[in-house]
Amino acid sequence: MEIKVSVRGLVEFLLRTGDIDNRKKSAPDDAMAEGSRIHRMIQKKMGSSYHAEVMLRYRRDCGEYDLVVEGRADGIIDSDPVAVDEIKGTYRDLSRMKEPNPVHLTQAKCYAWMYGQEHGKERMEVSMTYCNIETEEIRYFKFVYEMSDLEEWFDSLLQEYRKWSDADIAWKKLRQDSIHSLSFPFPYREGQKELVTHVYHTICHSRKLFIEAPTGAGKTISTVFPAVKAVGEGKADRIFYLTAKTIARTVADRTFDLLRERGLHFKTVVLTARDKICFMEESECNPDSCPYAKGHFDRINDAIFELMTTKEHYSREEIEACAQKYKVCPFELGLDMSLFSDGILCDYNYVFDPHVYLRRFFGEGAGREQYLFLIDEAHNLLERGREMYSAQLYKEDFLTLKKTVKAFSPRMEKLLDKCNRELLFLKRECGDWCIVEEIDAFVQALLRLSPCMEDYLENHDDSPVRREILDFYFEISHFLQIYELLDQKYVVYTKLDEDGRFLLRLFNVDPSTNLKECLQRSVSSVLFSATLLPIQYYKKLLGGEAEDYEVYAKSVFSPEKKGLFLAEDVTSRYTRRSDREYDKIANYIHQTVSQRHGNYMVFFPSHVFLQQVYERYLRCYAVKDDTECLVQTEHMDEAEREAFLQRFEGNPGMNLSDIIHMEIEVEEESSLVGFCVLGGIFSEGIDLKEDSLIGALIVGTGLPQVCTEREIIRGYFEENGENGFDYAYRYPGMNKVLQAAGRVIRTADDVGIVALLDDRFLTPGYRRLFPREWEQFEVVRGESIGSRVEKFWNDWL
Repeated sequence: MEIKVSVRGLVEFLLRTGDIDNRKKSAPDDAMAEGSRIHRMIQKKMGSSYHAEVMLRYRRDCGEYDLVVEGRADGIIDSDPVAVDEIKGTYRDLSRMKEPNPVHLTQAKCYAWMYGQEHGKERMEVSMTYCNIETEEIRYFKFVYEMSDLEEWFDSLLQEYRKWSDADIAWKKLRQDSIHSLSFPFPYREGQKELVTHVYHTICHSRKLFIEAPTGAGKTISTVFPAVKAVGEGKADRIFYLTAKTIARTVADRTFDLLRERGLHFKTVVLTARDKICFMEESECNPDSCPYAKGHFDRINDAIFELMTTKEHYSREEIEACAQKYKVCPFELGLDMSLFSDGILCDYNYVFDPHVYLRRFFGEGAGREQYLFLIDEAHNLLERGREMYSAQLYKEDFLTLKKTVKAFSPRMEKLLDKCNRELLFLKRECGDWCIVEEIDAFVQALLRLSPCMEDYLENHDDSPVRREILDFYFEISHFLQIYELLDQKYVVYTKLDEDGRFLLRLFNVDPSTNLKECLQRSVSSVLFSATLLPIQYYKKLLGGEAEDYEVYAKSVFSPEKKGLFLAEDVTSRYTRRSDREYDKIANYIHQTVSQRHGNYMVFFPSHVFLQQVYERYLRCYAVKDDTECLVQTEHMDEAEREAFLQRFEGNPGMNLSDIIHMEIEVEEESSLVGFCVLGGIFSEGIDLKEDSLIGALIVGTGLPQVCTEREIIRGYFEENGENGFDYAYRYPGMNKVLQAAGRVIRTADDVGIVALLDDRFLTPGYRRLFPREWEQFEVVRGESIGSRVEKFWNDWL
């Protein structure tokens, strides 16, 4: 067995000290794009004796395993003695540098020893080359070391790391043994063993798999179990379980716990967003504002070692407790624990977002491990991908900052004004909104502004306008980074907002290329959802390729347990919205709810529509139906959302499965009806089992509102030979409908009804999007829905 560590990872991990201070991270020493340019510029200027990007590797026999240290030296110079060149681009004033950064120097010394040892040298030179990115001024720091001294120093470095590598290798042996003896924790449901096999074979063939997995297919355990087995067979080193919402991470977390109860040894970490896990009221990550940031790096490795040697599950609670004990940042501790975890449960953005993805795994210089991506609720990744790979700037923000910095940086003020004038030119050409073919002049102005801001931030730590400059600098950096990605799958447009602000947006209409590039960070990816229809649409836009696989998992639920009713005499079309239509929908709710007391949710296309129907139902039917009504408001906080759901979970009444099995007739005393918005917080991701929810009425087809971006999506796909309306409206709308309908039947014992209140569901365009479980349905009208629902319940009760 072997453990690999990069030179950079080794040095940065062992030698880090001091505070977390985000005030000093605004202009990184090795800014990615510009830093690479500086490297290439310097390397090209050197003569034939200079060898660029030299790969070095050293293997140390540690008994039970080999410790492999590897990295790429920026340059090796044929001189006497031979020199290792380490290049760093920076925005710092080089005249103020008294010595090289200790971590940079240590990294170069590692390369010097590795090269000297491999080539039998007696001494080596280390050349630290710092270059100011803006001025291209260069400063050198040179050192000469005897190989005997370097050997003693390097041995002590590796000996310090042995504490970690020994613990890691012992853990991996325990983990692999436990995986080999692990068996599936349940009797296989119908079709579930085939699904597990599909996932395992996909991993073996290094492909992507897209799974449409209806509720009840057991998609979490059916993806996690074969992925864990693949790790045991050496086909991958680490699993990333990626989700869009906390509830999905919770389910995955419980699944790993279940496998541990069955004998699995597998370390998992749950990554929590900084603003949620931070101990302070405001996340000001510097030693002046946060006691956990002060001296964080002096204590963090002790905290890590305790967790990695005493726990297998690094939950939010465990991380917070350890962070309190060692007085370190809980967010950073969680990120560090990911390095010592076999499974990482986190949001999509830790893999896909171009700014916050985990560079310790996927960045330049990271190790070459093999990763598995399990992507839950994958239908959410499309819109998230569009947003992550788009960028925008407002003209008014340039004017605001221009006034702010006027007294502090006249040069920055001038450059901000230039950007503003370029945007003014675009604004004059705009109207309400328009697609823009060329923004080179504006981008050039941004490229002059950005290094000016970097220079100011680097050299003015205590400036009273630093925060304003820093925030806007990040916006500009994001815009420029996305600009570098522009291709035919982007649309650049300008728009005058309702509040009069002028927007320039780089819109990634089709994010498939960017998502595909991220998916290539894994050896295999499994994307699954209960609503991944039509599957070819998602496969195309989520970065799938022709040779990747698709599977439609079989539902284990009896279709007879769900009454599916399609209304043919009501609609939510804008052209037919009227008091008469609202009255008809209120009557549908009454006719459905009055047949059996219990918990229901009604989903509407908007809050305005909801309010119209709610007022009519409350006035005409609520008392008659003995109904309590709850309304989803536009801005519910977390406590209000929890209270809303708890009313459904806590509504008294005998469990429906008990009623069925005991063959007795029991009626709850009243009904609970939740008035909700389709596509909102209660139509996806909530798990109301058994009698917590016995019916869902869905008003409308879920079509997104017509807006600038939806019309851009429509036009883009029409130009590319697709049905633009389907891509922009019908498919995302139907996904919301399927998600809302999926709230009703959650377990094999559940019985419930789903009513689709819009005549468009009967048209071929929508019927072809129905999942297989919807093959059986009844067409109803306002005067017949009550009797049909009554018959459904009578057949079961």
